[in-house]
Amino acid sequence: MFGRAPKKSDNTKYYEILGVSKTASQDDLKKAYKKAAIKNHPDKGGDPEKFKELAHAYEVLSDPEKREIYDQYGEDALKEGMGGGGGGHDPFDIFSSFFGGGGSPFGGGSSRGRRQRRGEDVVHPLKVSLEDLYSGTSKKLSLSRNVICSKCSGKGSKSGASTKCAGCQGTGMKVSIRHLGPSMIQQMQHACNECKGTGETINDRDRCPQCKGEKVVQEKKVLDVVVEKGMQNGQKITFPGEADEAPETVTGDIVFVLQQKEHPKFKRKAEDLFVEHTLSLTDALCGFQFVLSHLDGRQLLIKSNPGEVIKPDSYKAINDEGMPLYTRPFMRGKLYIHFTVEFPESLSPDQVKSLEAVLPPKSSSKLSAMELDECEETTLNDVNMEEESRRKQQQAQQEAYDEDDDMPGGAQRVQCAQQ
Repeated sequence: MFGRAPKKSDNTKYYEILGVSKTASQDDLKKAYKKAAIKNHPDKGGDPEKFKELAHAYEVLSDPEKREIYDQYGEDALKEGMGGGGGGHDPFDIFSSFFGGGGSPFGGGSSRGRRQRRGEDVVHPLKVSLEDLYSGTSKKLSLSRNVICSKCSGKGSKSGASTKCAGCQGTGMKVSIRHLGPSMIQQMQHACNECKGTGETINDRDRCPQCKGEKVVQEKKVLDVVVEKGMQNGQKITFPGEADEAPETVTGDIVFVLQQKEHPKFKRKAEDLFVEHTLSLTDALCGFQFVLSHLDGRQLLIKSNPGEVIKPDSYKAINDEGMPLYTRPFMRGKLYIHFTVEFPESLSPDQVKSLEAVLPPKSSSKLSAMELDECEETTLNDVNMEEESRRKQQQAQQEAYDEDDDMPGGAQRVQCAQQ
């Protein structure tokens, strides 16, 4: 008798768990699983249930036969026993198979056997312009990194065999003693130079021809670094599990740290932008307009209100023209314009008369002739306050030195006076 065809059920869930499309290649599945599993590993503070789901989804989709059944009939068909059943393997075994051996990564799970150490993160500075942080950008960067040798699966030998290093007795470390003096010694621990800290040696004839016994080979990796709108100077962009690989080691992350280059016109403070603008006295009193080129190339027309007077060292703000907010790019801060008013060096008598005709009367005109007769004439001189302060400081130091030279005993005389 012919069996009844199974009912179709959900056949997209596993792809969604791994974050890939239904047309994803085996290589795509591996990369997606590896990245998500490192992020959600329980020893790194991840969700154990999510970790199990990732492992089960990868186990099904990485098996061509199970994947075909899942794509055609869905999850229920696998649970009912088609294609080898849905019991699955230990999620920790599936995870550790990516790193050349078993064990609990990140130093956890001692009950699972030998602990795995975590590889170091690789940190790179990434210089970006203020325009990049305003509009967002994508940068492709080529890096070299170590990956586990595919020919020997990270064993370093053709046979997969290795022997304990005689120099360090398999510990990978040596202790050297340095005599510092009578009854004084210093112990220093360092990696064994015979096995390079691995604790094992490989016979020269048995060395893997591809990695020469090093267990890893170099490869070029191109990373697409996405700088999102509103990111800050010093913010980190992390690529989990993309650093150097090593056997029995959980691969570290590649981390890019954003370094904002100084902009010639705009200054940033959090989500706000600041720009300096100098007005002539005429513009400040009679009105102005000018064009400001924004960070995204837009031309903003900046103008004063009719009859408005701009005071020196004043600020004006334009709402929603500052920096986009990170993760909320449709919201923006403010654009502040700091105005400096440039005064003329001098005025001609005719210009003075013209201004007096339209400006409020001078305060000196309120003084009577008798009051003016009783006053003494003075002369105003130009002065640079920074230079004046520096000159006075140098003068005070010189006077102090001269006073010490003039007084016999110097410091002793000061001491006697205090007593």
